[in-house]
This record gives sequence, C-alpha cells and structure tokens, in this order.
Amino acid sequence: MITYLLIYLVVINILGYSLMMIDKKRAIKHQYRISERTLWIIAILFGALGLFIGMKNFRHKTKHASFKYGLPILSVLELGIVLYILNV
Repeated sequence: MITYLLIYLVVINILGYSLMMIDKKRAIKHQYRISERTLWIIAILFGALGLFIGMKNFRHKTKHASFKYGLPILSVLELGIVLYILNV
C-alpha cells in the first residue's frame, strides 16, 4: 500500500514538473498552451511540489499570485497529509 502511494507521488510530481517545462517551452514559441486549470488539477492531485519546483526552475508562472503563493502552501499541506498517512 505504502509502496503504491510513494510511486504515485513520484509519478504525479514528475508529471507536474514536466508540464511546467512543456508549458514554458510553448510560451516561448507562442504555441498552444497548457491551461492553468490543468496545472491546478495536477497540483490538487498531490503534484503541487513538482509544479512548484518546475515553476522555480523554469521561471514560469512566477508573476501569477495564485501560483506564486498557492503552490507552496498546497505543497506544505499535501506533505502534511502524506506524512500523516505514512505514520498511521
């Protein structure tokens, strides 16, 4: 059970990080973008940390207050939930 949870967390955060990278590349090339709604769905599904790291690494969405403040807060909340689950 715990193994599956950890695998899920790794995969969803790699996905979030990758989506931030892809969206940044598309923004530079003026191509069709990944919607903010999609990014937030990934964040809510425990991918906030990956998105946050991608945001910082690629300097993408850093001027959007919802991402700038929301992703770190959501990351901490999700980390707390995961730690609680792992300790139960």
